[in-house]
Amino acid sequence: MRILVVGAGAVGGYFGGRLIEKGEDVTFLVRERREQQLKEHGLKMDSVHGDFHCKPRTLRAEEKAEPFDAIILSTKAYHLKGAIESIHSFVGEHTMILPLLNGMSHMDDLIESFGEERVIGGLCFVESTLDESGKVIQSSPIHDLVFGERSGERTDRIVKLEEAFSGTKANFRLSHTIEQDMWHKYLFITTLSGVTSLFRAPIGPIREIGKGAAMIKGVLYEAAMIMRGLKAPLAEKIEDAQYDKINQMGYRMKSSLQRDMEKNLSVEADHLYGYLLKAAEAKGIEARELRLIYGNLKIYEIANK
Repeated sequence: MRILVVGAGAVGGYFGGRLIEKGEDVTFLVRERREQQLKEHGLKMDSVHGDFHCKPRTLRAEEKAEPFDAIILSTKAYHLKGAIESIHSFVGEHTMILPLLNGMSHMDDLIESFGEERVIGGLCFVESTLDESGKVIQSSPIHDLVFGERSGERTDRIVKLEEAFSGTKANFRLSHTIEQDMWHKYLFITTLSGVTSLFRAPIGPIREIGKGAAMIKGVLYEAAMIMRGLKAPLAEKIEDAQYDKINQMGYRMKSSLQRDMEKNLSVEADHLYGYLLKAAEAKGIEARELRLIYGNLKIYEIANK
């Protein structure tokens, strides 16, 4: 199976690298600067699950190549439009497009651009980053990539993808409830990213103060209410389960959004929070907690223009 990974950053570089390590046919779609970096130094990964180094195949958007069997989108939401434009020539009749973005609004964009039949569901949980030299640093036991047909069916093509993903040093897992899994992650990320970016602190200190703990619970229940208004297939009492999960997280755990803010990088304010606030407005839901988080992120964006 020919696989194209869009982006060779902290997420795409990690999971793409694990597939190359196994022996799969993987190409990275990259920009000029990252391409040069990979040609000079290769793809290097430092991981708690084992280090890896290779010289990967790369491709630029303007170059020609045969359509790929699967395309893994590992970009941030603010790069989605460019990513969609860059992969058009590499999408064939039977290409599967597997997005790993947080949130849900990107699914509408992908389906509109490539059709219902080409877009499958996906998400990932991994704590990874790039250092100054472009090396992928993966530092926690969790390194999960979950995928599946949005219908939940076990189709021939998804079985082939499962075979390609199996046997790696990362945890690639086929799900028959991927739509629910994606919404559950969206709820979790909305809460964790929201409170850690608002308080500018790891989750531990936030839990210790009464207002912080109340904020965590408030965001969870508020976001879940909005999502249910959108007919999201959330599990019953998922709010309680996720609140318990957040209380069990390491004291110094930070969200990737918070880390991006610390580096003065772009954030996904509209993709994650603007989307939910539009839905809340349409449903007549006040969404106080989410508006506070969204306002904080928009002020950050203005200050970092």
